[in-house]
This record gives sequence, C-alpha cells and structure tokens, in this order.
Amino acid sequence: MNLYKELYAELNRGEQAAIITSVDTARQTCVQKNFYVDKQKGETVSPELQQMLKKALQDGQVEIRENGNLTTIIEPFYPEPRLLILGGGHIAKPLCRYAAGVGFAVTVVDDRPAFANRHRFPEADEVVCASFAEAIEEFHFTPFTYVVIVTRGHRHDRECLRAVLPKRWAYVGMIGSKRRVAGILSQLQEEGFNPHLLAKINTPIGLAIGAVTPEEIAVSILAELISYRRLAEPKLGKDSKVLTRTEFDRQVLEELAQENGEKKAVVTIVATRGSVPRKAGAKMIVWPDGRIVGSIGGGCSESDVIREARMLMDDGGCKLVTVDLTGEIAEDMGMVCGGTMQVLIESWPLDVTP
Repeated sequence: MNLYKELYAELNRGEQAAIITSVDTARQTCVQKNFYVDKQKGETVSPELQQMLKKALQDGQVEIRENGNLTTIIEPFYPEPRLLILGGGHIAKPLCRYAAGVGFAVTVVDDRPAFANRHRFPEADEVVCASFAEAIEEFHFTPFTYVVIVTRGHRHDRECLRAVLPKRWAYVGMIGSKRRVAGILSQLQEEGFNPHLLAKINTPIGLAIGAVTPEEIAVSILAELISYRRLAEPKLGKDSKVLTRTEFDRQVLEELAQENGEKKAVVTIVATRGSVPRKAGAKMIVWPDGRIVGSIGGGCSESDVIREARMLMDDGGCKLVTVDLTGEIAEDMGMVCGGTMQVLIESWPLDVTP
C-alpha cells in the first residue's frame, strides 16, 4: 500500500491528514508507518497518539516522541490553498499572477471567451469559461478555498455570492462601492441568508493600503488572502498568532504518490533548533544516481545527507541523523545558519520490520 498515494488523494479532496512513522533507532528500521485522515484520526491509535495527532493537525507542526529506542514521528499535511477568482477583468490578471507565485492554486472563471482563456491567464491551474453559477456548482470547495469576486456588475456579484455562501470556504471577498455592496447584502438577507454569515464577507476587499492601479489593488487583495491563510485571527493583523505550518513540497508528494517501484530514499526534517534554512516537514527525494527532488536547505549539510541516503539505499531500512550547522565547519563554509536539524532518512519502497 502506497501511503503517499492515499495522502495525495486525500489532500486533493480537501482533507487534512497525517502520517505516523515509528523508528527503531537501534536497529535502524521502520517498525510502523500509518496514514490517518483527520476525520478518523482517533479510531485506531492509543490515547497518547490521539493527543499527538490532534496537536499536530491543530498546530500544523511535526510532533516527535522518543521512548527508549523507539521514536514516533507525526507529520501533518494540509490541502493546497485554492483561490477561485470570479471575473476575468483587469484586476484578475495581476491577482492570478501574484497569487500563483505565493502558492495558491488559482482557478479563474468568466462567461466571456475573451476574458476566460489560457493566453490571458497562463499562471492559472484552470481557466473556466461558463456561467458563474454553473462554474461554482462544479468547483470543489473545501475549508482551504479562497474566493475573490471581481465580476463586471452587481447582478453577477449577487449571483456569485448566492452560490458561494452555502459552500465550505476560508475566505470570501467582494469588490464594489459601499452603496452597491450594502444593497446586495441587504437583498441576500431578505432572501434568508444568515446575517452572521454575511458579516464574514470581506468588503471592501483587500487591506487598506491606498491602492489605485489594478496591480496595487491585486496586491492589497493578496495581502488580505495571506493574512487569512497565515494568521489565527486575521482581523487582529500583526497582533494575531501566526500559523506556521510545516513546509512540504507538493512536487515531492506527487513523485512519492507514483507507483513505479523505483528505488529511492525519502529525506524529511523532523525537528529543528536554532537558525536553519528549512523547517520541520521539508522533504527531499534522493535516487541512487544522485538525482534529487525537493530540498532540506542546500549546502554542505544537504550533500552529507544525500551521501547518507545513497548508502542507506543499498541495505534498506531507515535512520535518524543530526545535521549540525554550528561550529567551525559551518563558519568556514560561510553558512549563515547556526542551528541543528534532526533528519529522517528512509529507503523507499519502505520495508517495515515489526
């Protein structure tokens, strides 16, 4: 069973998930590796692991527990944030480009072929030319969906809001004047929409930075989107707790989800201390010929880990190694970091030894 194939499928369905790995550090073997979706995380694990799972998924941080020779690692994973831009006009163009650049998977919708095409939005994951209501009905909404409504008229704005509000989403924002927006919200409330739900709509859209040009307005919208992605309480701004979730490269997950039986090693940062180039959760794949996908920070430290990974592939198993970025060697190499990383190296396909 390919756990990463299951993981990748669940993430694409919009579900949070976790992988639990138990390593016998004395024998350098993996004794257990399980996959859990958030909705069933407490069904088949001990109470202690249930608490670790809950904390990992809530905080977005790798959890690690050491008990003698047994080390248990819980890695949380989250769906890719998806941005649905409703309206393909002058603001949508820079917003699509900027949002794709910071990690959003962007879908642009417009009912006019001249405004909904791949040439106009080359950075988008998907460009849909259809009625707004039809496109919204077909779109897969999750708690990690962000919606920006920038259509060409209030009739379309109202149509989009009416279709979007009952869905699952993290953010909904709509452009427009105060009078125009107030009229739309008043009408939707008369239609029976909950006032508390309507109050969650971000309008006027974007952070107040005095934006004037389409590009500046796109920056203000994107800044607000990032605040909803990264802050526990976006309305508090800089006073809010920052949600520093683990790093992972989706290209690495895509590669691991393939069932080609190719020998490789999976490298994961599971804990860090001090200043380091990548945080816990960062992954890298190493092949016997030295090819890699992903990174744990580059430099001589990564080269040493790659060498360890290539040697491990010959015998199989897994091991935990400490990468020390402090001291004279790091200083001589001109490295600006001064911390340590604990790294898990696993031969793949995985050989689990009870």
